[in-house]
Amino acid sequence: MQILRKIVFFSFPLFLLSCASKKENTAENFVAKANAVLKEQVLAEAEKALLEQPITVTNESSSRSAGGKHDFYSEGDYWWPDEKNPDAPYVQRDGLTNPENFVAHRLAMIRLCKIVGALASAYKLTGDEKYAKQVSKHLEAWFINSETKMNPNLQFAQAIKGRFTGRGIGIIDTIQLMDVAQGTLVLQNTLEKSVFEGVQKWFSEYLNWMMTNQNGKDEMNAKNNHGTCFVMQVASFAKLTNNKELLTFCSTRYKTVLLPNQMAQDGSFPLEMARTKPYGYALFNLDAMVTLCQILSTKEDNLWEFTTSDGLTIKKGIEFMYPFVADKSKWTLQPDVMYWDEWPVAQPAFIFGANAYNNEDWFLVWKKLQHNPQVQEVVRNLTVKNPIIWMN
Repeated sequence: MQILRKIVFFSFPLFLLSCASKKENTAENFVAKANAVLKEQVLAEAEKALLEQPITVTNESSSRSAGGKHDFYSEGDYWWPDEKNPDAPYVQRDGLTNPENFVAHRLAMIRLCKIVGALASAYKLTGDEKYAKQVSKHLEAWFINSETKMNPNLQFAQAIKGRFTGRGIGIIDTIQLMDVAQGTLVLQNTLEKSVFEGVQKWFSEYLNWMMTNQNGKDEMNAKNNHGTCFVMQVASFAKLTNNKELLTFCSTRYKTVLLPNQMAQDGSFPLEMARTKPYGYALFNLDAMVTLCQILSTKEDNLWEFTTSDGLTIKKGIEFMYPFVADKSKWTLQPDVMYWDEWPVAQPAFIFGANAYNNEDWFLVWKKLQHNPQVQEVVRNLTVKNPIIWMN
């Protein structure tokens, strides 16, 4: 009996070490498999990006903007001219995008996201510093050069003619900067110190604006995907700027506000499901919450394993949407009023979730979906477009 106890005593730590090693190897395996799926596409996109010159908000402007040359401007998606009175304030048509909106700044920011994301991903795959050098040109133009940079606020985003010169809801437009912030982190050791610190400074100023301006406060308190995306962005930018206070704020808000107030017991998001585009919005909010877990989770504070007092977890959210992504015909609600045929694509929720929970089925669904969508509305609503730079 004494000998048996000694065997068990000495074997148990080895068992735990073996389990930990298997878990790490599993994670490494999913990262390697994701890299293999995306490598050819990433390197092709990076080669094109090596030839691209910067285009910032100063390249084009709108006469409807109340801001200046360096201010980002966009317009509310679902707001249209009043057919009875063209000079009256715009009227809302939920889910239907006005094709006459000013979108140049959005497109420029999406372009930046794709360029930096592709180049940083290619650097991570190859270690070739030519990709980092090209990224510097774009970072300097957007965040450092006084002639071309964007002001660090979204005071004039998602304006509505005759109603608002800008709204808190517009802060969702800068989800496009998350891949830029993460790409900058990936390239930290290859960028010139002045460039890295210049980008950090810009994002620190933008974070300060987000957390103190009324538009930011309004967006933070939104009860649906806008509130989720606000916290997700703060987490991303706080990670770049090493703002530990805001990282803690984001983790706490996820646990106490976002997950318990937005998720139903079955893992769905009722506020998104009630919209005129329930499928697209459900995917979007799931992607945002999962991405938030991907950004914030540490060994000491693992949001993948967090469970509310009534049993809600992010895993439930992925499990709820998985059948409808694997087979869209199983969707039980009405089709989205726009872009129904374009979804789903390679949603980041499923590659991040597969990695976190060792789920091969989720990985295979992600693998078979479109990794390079071309429809702008779909591209705009992908929280993460370059998963390679987010996975370690």
